Amino acid sequence: MDLGLKDKVALVTGAGSQIGFGKGIALSLGKEGCDVIVVDIDLEGAKKTAAELEALGRNAIALKADITSSEEVNAMVKAGLDKFGRIDILVNNAGKASTPALVEATEEDWHTNIYINLKGTWHCCRAVLPQMLERKSGKIVSVSSVIKYSFVSSVRSMVKAGHPARTGSTLYLAAKAGIIGLTRSLAAEVGPSGINVNAVVPGLGDTGLYTELGGLAPMIKQFFTSSAPMRRLTTPQDMGNAVLFLVSDAASDITGQTIQVDSGDTMV
Repeated sequence: MDLGLKDKVALVTGAGSQIGFGKGIALSLGKEGCDVIVVDIDLEGAKKTAAELEALGRNAIALKADITSSEEVNAMVKAGLDKFGRIDILVNNAGKASTPALVEATEEDWHTNIYINLKGTWHCCRAVLPQMLERKSGKIVSVSSVIKYSFVSSVRSMVKAGHPARTGSTLYLAAKAGIIGLTRSLAAEVGPSGINVNAVVPGLGDTGLYTELGGLAPMIKQFFTSSAPMRRLTTPQDMGNAVLFLVSDAASDITGQTIQVDSGDTMV
């Protein structure tokens, strides 16, 4: 099936981690014929991902940007437009979690969660949209997170049992819920201009966010893989496949939606 992605230009944030969803999404787009603007605050990581895309025969550039800075985001988008002339696809994948209990959270924790996850997504959408609106064409996909009390409760129970770990996800989940709200509202706003806006929610994956759980990671993995219907973790390729569909011609009538790619975890 031809997804209609050959020679499209995609910008993927947070694609520098070599074990992350962003790299999986970027490579999936490249394999379908997209040229890719690889963005990360870790420029060396972004260069590695861009090199793999070039090995696939695609054009790629690596750019460094702190997405909490509108100036850096605007400069990053300008560099991408100067290189390729347009941006057809934006994937807001960059994110970070700081997860203390709410009463213990600091201003820095707020900034980490809200600024990077939600404000960063807003900055990127705002910077990319003008040229999409002018061409009356474009696809935006943002990565949210599972908003599920049972997961948070399970972590809290493990902590109470004496396992050391951060104990809360309130700020992180607030930011990710905000991305879903932003997705729905923006889809209604720009839909008349032919732009599709959707969100993807991954399940637990063996990514950088997972490794940051430290000693709690194996227990979380066991909980997830024993409770999720498919009994497995979400892979970067799973995320890449979902994004490919949402930015393809096959999904031209889908907008404002949140797609769960989570081994069925949100059903239980």
